[in-house]
Amino acid sequence: MSRRFHKTFSWALLVIGICAIAAIIWYVTRPDPVEVIVQPVETGKVEKIVSNTRAGTVEACRRAKLSPSIGGQIARLPVREGDSVAAGQLLLELWNKDLVAQTALAESEAVTAASRAKAACLQAQEAWREANRLVKLRKTGAASEEQADKAETRARASQADCEATKTSVETRRAQVGVAKANLDRTRLTAPFDGIIAQINGELNEFVTPSPIGVATPPAVDIVDTSCFYLTAPIDEVDAAAIAVGLPARISLDAFGDRHFSGHIRRIAPFVLDREKQARTVDVEVDFTQPEDFKNLLAGYSADVEIILDSRPKTLRIPTHAILDGNRVYVYQPEHQRIKERKIQVGISNWEYTEVISGLTPGELVVTNVDRAGIADDAPAIELKETP
Repeated sequence: MSRRFHKTFSWALLVIGICAIAAIIWYVTRPDPVEVIVQPVETGKVEKIVSNTRAGTVEACRRAKLSPSIGGQIARLPVREGDSVAAGQLLLELWNKDLVAQTALAESEAVTAASRAKAACLQAQEAWREANRLVKLRKTGAASEEQADKAETRARASQADCEATKTSVETRRAQVGVAKANLDRTRLTAPFDGIIAQINGELNEFVTPSPIGVATPPAVDIVDTSCFYLTAPIDEVDAAAIAVGLPARISLDAFGDRHFSGHIRRIAPFVLDREKQARTVDVEVDFTQPEDFKNLLAGYSADVEIILDSRPKTLRIPTHAILDGNRVYVYQPEHQRIKERKIQVGISNWEYTEVISGLTPGELVVTNVDRAGIADDAPAIELKETP
């Protein structure tokens, strides 16, 4: 019996030894737990957005780049860059003494023509009175028929001369209009209230109109700073989802993290096809709040996020935690393992994605899914993100 016990005991020791060796081998060769960064499933806002493909630009609602329609020498330049001007204010005037003299001459000739017309018409009235008097005398026999006929003919001729001189007055007035129009071509006036953005020219310099097909800098660039909007290119793939009136969020490099609210005011009716660039559709976005214009400058670079849809309070997870096929890895801290799970998603953007089903609030999803060693049922430990 002692031999049997001794044999059984030996086998037990052998089994224990084998198990111990197997445990040691497993412990030594077991995979190290992968370090994972996790984020809890939470409730919050998720928006479906479309963004511009290249930087947009802040534009003034009104901007005029003005140049004289004729060439000449700059004689007056009463404004400087940065000046505030009112509508109708003179901005630039070319040498025009000859046109001023021609205008004065035309106005003088118009006055003379008016005086002649007045005299001719007074003579016509006198001739008609004389003719009417002789007609009455003829009826009584005090004047001959010949005298009456001659008087009536003279009256008609005087009346025709009156009408001709009146027409001459209109002609002279038209000539005055032509002279003034020619004079106006030498002057640039502000079409609206605004700020002088740029002046290309100095006193006594000569300016010439742009030749056909050749663009030249404007003599005066005026900007209305009371109203601004944003223009930005949107990829043609996203353009179909955009509609006039959709809300938008605007950011400008010059204002850091500050955002401006806006809405779509116009969508270009054609696609831009520029060489070596994606095909885009230009959209215009209005700023919603007038007080936003206070510190804006035309030409600022800007980005826009057009909000196509919004869920103000829904389950969400970071978008970069989702793998192809709407799969995520869920970290189970009690077991220190990660499990793969299929989920159903809703709207999303580059930051967050809406979760329809497959996850519950508070569960931890792995966000560093591209780390080596992450797989279904892999051992894992949570790695705290450094700030």
